[in-house]
Amino acid sequence: MYGMLRAVKLAKHNVQLNELEDRVSVKHKDANCLLSCHGAPRKRFDVVDVDPFGTPVPYMDSSIRALRNNGLLALTATDLAPLCGVHAKACIRKYGGRPLRTEYCHELAVRLLAGCTATLAAKHEIGIHVVFSHSTDHYVRIYAEISYGAKKADESLKNLGYVLHCFNCLHRETATIPFSTRIEQCPECGSRMDYAGPLWLGRIFDRQFIEAMQKENTHRALKNSARITKLLFLTRDEAEAPATYYVFDKIGNKLSLPAPSVAAMLKLLRENGFQAVPTHFNSRGTKTNAPARTMQDLVKSLTK
Repeated sequence: MYGMLRAVKLAKHNVQLNELEDRVSVKHKDANCLLSCHGAPRKRFDVVDVDPFGTPVPYMDSSIRALRNNGLLALTATDLAPLCGVHAKACIRKYGGRPLRTEYCHELAVRLLAGCTATLAAKHEIGIHVVFSHSTDHYVRIYAEISYGAKKADESLKNLGYVLHCFNCLHRETATIPFSTRIEQCPECGSRMDYAGPLWLGRIFDRQFIEAMQKENTHRALKNSARITKLLFLTRDEAEAPATYYVFDKIGNKLSLPAPSVAAMLKLLRENGFQAVPTHFNSRGTKTNAPARTMQDLVKSLTK
């Protein structure tokens, strides 16, 4: 409590030093109470950024209601253990979706957070459009524009579905219906498939939004500008890529072979007519439309 009071005091002092008293107000009160007080049409915010310790779920409902039409919602989740499948029951309780402990679990974490947001927003006849997301250090973060209207909410919910995964051959695919004959048997190797979801299957990056951020980043001398530049460069290329990614070390371990270099695999995939881009989620991974069997064959060819 003392630390929080000191933080509030310092924030107010910074506002005074920058002579922004007429534009910035610092509040020390329950976040849900503050946001609920701004749920009326003429009191809503343009941007709400929720960055708590742990899950943002307890504040999401009031945050959505406190946003104007076309407002921007930013959410941070630091509870990666539930989102990445270590504590699956906690993830189902909090986010309403089942996680999986896969090599691409951080992308699943982003999609589970986005799916939960879409579901909560739809209850208020609000749709969402995810414009940016990322997984950095010990947290995941999404940015979504909201749009009022039942039709917008319905369109948003069409992006919800499931990721089916085979732990035997690493095959993965997406589905809007979780329990069908496809989940019983992997089309690649015949093994039983597992699933994650419901979660967001739509785009988790908007290329135009990222390009706008890139321009803004070049105009401002930010302390971590180089890190931002790298993140935006990678996510811009990921914007049109398929869901999930392959990690070459995982494939190498599966085949008992040394993992090939990322550059060599990207080149080989493109030479074989597949889409292939690096991913910010994992420096040893790639997003591609190549099937798992092809990925294994290409790794074998590179390590001969």
